[in-house]
Amino acid sequence: MANVLFTNLAFLDVAAGVLRSGMQVLVRDNKIAAVEAGRIDPGGASVVDLGGRTLMPGLIDCHVHIAPGAVLNQPKLHGSFVAARGVKWLSEMLRRGFTTARDAGGADAGYRKAVEAAIAIGPRLFVAGRAISQTGGHGDKRWSSEYGCACGESNASLARVADGVPEVRKAVRDELRMGADHIKVMAGGGVSSPSDSISHLQYSDEELLAIVDEAARQNTYCMAHVYTARGIKRSVELGIRTIEHGNFLDDDSAKAMAQRDAFLVPTLVTYRVDGANGKAIGFTEETLVKNTEVLSAGTRSLEIAMKAGVKIAYGTDLAYSPKIHQPEEFLVRAEVQKPADILRSATLIGAEVLRMVGKLGIVAPGAYADLLVVEGDPLTDLKVLQNEGAHMPLILKDGKPAKNTLGADLGLAP
Repeated sequence: MANVLFTNLAFLDVAAGVLRSGMQVLVRDNKIAAVEAGRIDPGGASVVDLGGRTLMPGLIDCHVHIAPGAVLNQPKLHGSFVAARGVKWLSEMLRRGFTTARDAGGADAGYRKAVEAAIAIGPRLFVAGRAISQTGGHGDKRWSSEYGCACGESNASLARVADGVPEVRKAVRDELRMGADHIKVMAGGGVSSPSDSISHLQYSDEELLAIVDEAARQNTYCMAHVYTARGIKRSVELGIRTIEHGNFLDDDSAKAMAQRDAFLVPTLVTYRVDGANGKAIGFTEETLVKNTEVLSAGTRSLEIAMKAGVKIAYGTDLAYSPKIHQPEEFLVRAEVQKPADILRSATLIGAEVLRMVGKLGIVAPGAYADLLVVEGDPLTDLKVLQNEGAHMPLILKDGKPAKNTLGADLGLAP
């Protein structure tokens, strides 16, 4: 693989939140070899003049669903259909500039391996396998009128049901055996589940402690679906590392998160989009009422988290609504956050969540060459990250072009 030297660019320093001029960036194989103010000796590398365009790190979405099944009142889907659809979604996600994604339940290690083997084209993946849910919890999709166990689960299911300490330990061990990178637990009620309320606290302390312990002993961590302040505080006190959604965060629960270095991963865009598309995607009237409940909390959780010093990562969810809305989370957050802070969420903080500091979410020597070339300045106009990558003439993932409309020969095979 040839080397590439990028010149004449506006360098987006995400840590400082500024654009820097006069910088050059050298990519060697799949890594960034040098970042310098001034001239870098190309040493035989192809030289690409970016014409003043912005060079920035690839984006990280820390809450995606690549392989959700059908929602509520729709028929169950074949696993092969779910996989084929997921591969399509992965390709589209990468061409929006998301070079890394963390699955929040449903995707097994096969998706990650398919991308690594270049069988599928998509972001660098970190997968959760099936989320762990109690009976009657957010991962239990049976109607209240149904009898019997949740035995119809398959490897294509978003979640699996387990109750009691022995069962949850076995479930975590099984997901990690099958290649999960982290564990997702349903610690509270949800919008799309038919038999729980948003305020429902799920799993006993003993069960949650067992889930966290099993993950920790295999050198990984737990992410938890939870909305309420009470559920958030309880979760982080029991060792949960990342709080997913967290719409009803309050000062007390935010303080608990900050004290324990827990991350918040809001997914605000999904409630707006699901509310608009509800009936088309199979939501019931009851589900839409719950969606409105969490939507009403809106961006307040962001303000509370920022005040408390909680680290906020970028997430979108969008399990059922069209994935084209993925970048719109930037615009939703811009109602209360500065663009520089949102960009850090989607780069540096995302890398922290994934325990890939210095490797992802940054343009620096030793980091993976996951890079975006953008027409315009994201620090002043987040719309340049919208419209299916229309303002991104070049997207590199792992040093290879996923998209190149610059007209420049990078000397790299796509």
